Amino acid sequence: MRTAALSRRTRETAIELSLNLDGSGSVSVDTGVGFFNHMLELFGVHSGCDLSVACKGDTDVDFHHSVEDVGICLGQAFKQALGDKRGIARFADRVVPMDECCALVALDVSGRPFLNFEKKLAGKIGQFDAELVEEFFRAFAFNAGVNLYIDLLKGGNMHHEAEAVFKAFAKCVQDAVRIVSDAVPSSKGVL
Repeated sequence: MRTAALSRRTRETAIELSLNLDGSGSVSVDTGVGFFNHMLELFGVHSGCDLSVACKGDTDVDFHHSVEDVGICLGQAFKQALGDKRGIARFADRVVPMDECCALVALDVSGRPFLNFEKKLAGKIGQFDAELVEEFFRAFAFNAGVNLYIDLLKGGNMHHEAEAVFKAFAKCVQDAVRIVSDAVPSSKGVL
């Protein structure tokens, strides 16, 4: 089983996270940030990964530290669970609509971290700052060692925009980590 569990403690957050890439989409999430919980639940269900996250953060300040630090932990767990990446598909891309919105996400599990977030989400989704979606994905990409491209092809309701992005990301993760051979998918022989 490709699994990882880790803890992260700072002055701003205390996080316990576990990830099973070969799960069934079972999710248990409590970050103290309702909208973010919803996005992580979507990720687990649509990626097929089992995900457990408990985060106690300084949400009295704002949600930034909790969202970013969960992204760091999820990225580290993803990298740990993949090991040497032997046999994975490596590349994936998805276009996912959510009502009037549509997002494109492309992913390369390359070992070379990069985030290209084409259209900025801005404003409030309830109490949640929409710009934190990008912060989460940056933290994930740089800690997972993946190249992640996100483009909001059609905007609209900000909740729908974020949901389209998270669902497209989830489907990319599901596709990219799928075992398709017994080789490391790189001309270099390592990722």
